[in-house]
Amino acid sequence: MAAAGECKGSAPAFAEFVIVRHGETSYNAFRILQGHIDSELNNIGRQQAVAVASRLSKETKCACIYSSDLQRAAETAHIIASSCKITGVVLDPSLRERHLGDLQGLTLRDAQKQKPKAYKLFLSSRRDQEIPGGGESLNQLHGRCTSLLEELAGKHQGERVIIVTHGGVLRELYRRASSMASPEGKIKNASVNIIHISENCRNWSIHKWGDVSHLEETGANEDAFGGDNASG
Repeated sequence: MAAAGECKGSAPAFAEFVIVRHGETSYNAFRILQGHIDSELNNIGRQQAVAVASRLSKETKCACIYSSDLQRAAETAHIIASSCKITGVVLDPSLRERHLGDLQGLTLRDAQKQKPKAYKLFLSSRRDQEIPGGGESLNQLHGRCTSLLEELAGKHQGERVIIVTHGGVLRELYRRASSMASPEGKIKNASVNIIHISENCRNWSIHKWGDVSHLEETGANEDAFGGDNASG
């Protein structure tokens, strides 16, 4: 029998996005807010990238890979592309983490002391609050990343596509695809998350979330910073 939303003998009437959070960075390990800071993977992060790449190479072939152009995501994406034998990675700034303005490069503790106004706005429940110093609001982040995925869904109906991005972006994609405002717990480094988007882009559905079963050997650091609503 054909799966739900699929006609027998035809391509599925949706685009399947396999969305991976980048591997760990030293900023994650030291609990520093990154935002648009162009940090690289640390040794654990590279091991995590290799592990998720190995997993994806054994699954259904993916048509292409899109990634944030920030180094930590791009490096993860290139490791995946090599393992999956996919030529090229398309880098797109719409997949970047939320810009955190004056908070970038600070720990949460230092941010609270040194930039109290920005810190307060960052933790505010209001989604229209921009962060001083060029930072984005959650609405702005939501708009740019969901618009891109809908654009890509129009291009890749019936295909499986890998997206490599950041915790904040993943939270916004979850918000769009789910009736819940945000996922429970952290979105861990190198986790696998799968979203289907219908042909008309109206229907988003979550088919897997927060899967880190491939990290049994390298480890999914339970204490690693990032992937929740008080990080970036």
